[in-house]
Amino acid sequence: MYAVIDIGSNTMRLSVYKVEDTIKTMFHKKEMVGLAGYVEDGMLSEAGIDKAIATLLSFRKIIENICAQKVFVIATASLRNITNTRQAVEKIKKETQFDINVISGDEEAELGFIGATHNVDTQSGILIDIGGGSTEIVFYQNGKVEKTCSMPIGSLNLYAKFVEGIIPTKEECKKIKAYVKQELEKTGTDDINSEVICGVGGTARAIRKLYNDIHDFDEQNNSIPIRKIKKIMNDVYRGRGMGIHRILQIAPDRVHTLIPGIIIVKTIAKKFGGEMLIVSDYGVREGYLYKMLTEEKA
Repeated sequence: MYAVIDIGSNTMRLSVYKVEDTIKTMFHKKEMVGLAGYVEDGMLSEAGIDKAIATLLSFRKIIENICAQKVFVIATASLRNITNTRQAVEKIKKETQFDINVISGDEEAELGFIGATHNVDTQSGILIDIGGGSTEIVFYQNGKVEKTCSMPIGSLNLYAKFVEGIIPTKEECKKIKAYVKQELEKTGTDDINSEVICGVGGTARAIRKLYNDIHDFDEQNNSIPIRKIKKIMNDVYRGRGMGIHRILQIAPDRVHTLIPGIIIVKTIAKKFGGEMLIVSDYGVREGYLYKMLTEEKA
């Protein structure tokens, strides 16, 4: 039994796996902590650090009851994109006794690719991992990574930056889209095209869940035409198919971040000619575990 804890900008997750010939997910525990909302002048506040500590201590109680062989704790943009990373990590370690690996944007992208390709059969395309505080993009051909990039924009920090209410207004959506396009221009990826977009992370899974519910598809369906994602957002604003109420039923914890996340997906897909989103249940946590297991065997 292995455990992986992911300290994200929007959520903190504990995932427990049974490792035999491959890894098998035993269970997940998710807490909505919204650490991105505790960033003040570039620093994670004491209140934010204390919230992370409290959540980790609650996870420790679970881990102690399952006798995990090893526990890995990783942090992404939540602790990477702040100016007091060292101080925050030191305090969290002192209070929880967890060693935290703050991974870089490029490493996060590669780990997402490793995890996704163990779950989804796609050899070439673009992988996107939309988190609360960052979005990673991986360009891959014939099962190998060609290029990675990380943008400091995610569903939660875009919401915090541009949205005053719960759901973005149409004008706020335009501002979010323009900002995402601006960040994409900085990646220097104008010459890349791919019809297939592989999505990992909570935003992609929420889109899949919403799409499958709307069309009464099996929950295991993981393929979504990009044009249908645009329709989902349009229906929310037009009140069709129960509009925002459906999001409240299907993904209530993402009612405020799902639209910014959808805008990121649509904008990336348009730039690179994406026509189909394939959602993977495996991502950074599973990729990190696969990497650690590989290193153990070496």
